[in-house]
Amino acid sequence: IRQLQDMTGVDPLTLPLNDDKVKGLFLGISTLDIQEENYKYRHGSFGIPEFGTKFVRQMLDDTRPSRFGDLVRISGFSHGTDVWLNNAQEYIRSGVATMKDAISTRDDIMNYLIHKGLPNSNAFKIMENVRKGKGLSEKDMELMRENDVPEWYIDSCNKIKYMFPRAHAVAYVMMSYRIAYYKVYYPREFYATTFTTKVNDFDAETILKGPKAILDKIESIENKGKNATKKEEDSVTVLELAYEMLCRGYDFKEASLEHSDPVKFKVLDDKVLLPLMALTGVGETAARLIAEEHRKQPFHSVEEIQKRARANKT
Repeated sequence: IRQLQDMTGVDPLTLPLNDDKVKGLFLGISTLDIQEENYKYRHGSFGIPEFGTKFVRQMLDDTRPSRFGDLVRISGFSHGTDVWLNNAQEYIRSGVATMKDAISTRDDIMNYLIHKGLPNSNAFKIMENVRKGKGLSEKDMELMRENDVPEWYIDSCNKIKYMFPRAHAVAYVMMSYRIAYYKVYYPREFYATTFTTKVNDFDAETILKGPKAILDKIESIENKGKNATKKEEDSVTVLELAYEMLCRGYDFKEASLEHSDPVKFKVLDDKVLLPLMALTGVGETAARLIAEEHRKQPFHSVEEIQKRARANKT
């Protein structure tokens, strides 16, 4: 968020939390202005914290969020244990409950039970037991049935192992929404900032070859299944985002001694400029040393880089 503010000059705290184009990111790719005719993906939330993982992308498909409050509920679902899978997801898919009815955060339980007529103290105690994964006692269930709490809601409470507080979910989603705003309206800065946070997983060799090479690499990693290394799995997230960026019509600029930052991606000539660290075999220490030595006096040969910046052969 800080880096986006510095790059764009736009204060994130002034951004609206109800923008139609930003909302569209959570529903599909219509607001991305994809230029590639055979674009592979249908989600627009790649690179948005909280909403870019495969797990949460599936949630977006199941729930089709239309309001900010829906995104808060999704954050609650995704951070709880046994709150979504084998629980809310099934009730929503089968039509037993709606997005609004399903239990998402711990506060939902207390507020709902008070609304149904349970005494405040009982509603609070039930919420506390459920959020800690202790489930409901016979007495709790009896009290809930007396106040017309539906059976599916009681079952749902008994399945839950851990729950997120709503305020925490709201704080997360506010930050994610602001980042999504930059993705729509300041795309180059968004990609530069996001790749900076993932610079260790940035496969420059593949990415600079273009969309087809990126898709081939993703496919080769996915074909490995459980044999893929953690590094390979992490690189898929970056490859997907790079593919999206290129398909939106934005380009990368190769790293340069003159203009590149040691570790941060920047925007130069309307392109996303690679940092020195994005080059294969260049770690953070080497990148900083190369940049520092180049500032003192430009290099004139490869040998000079090796000697002055103590760079290895790679």
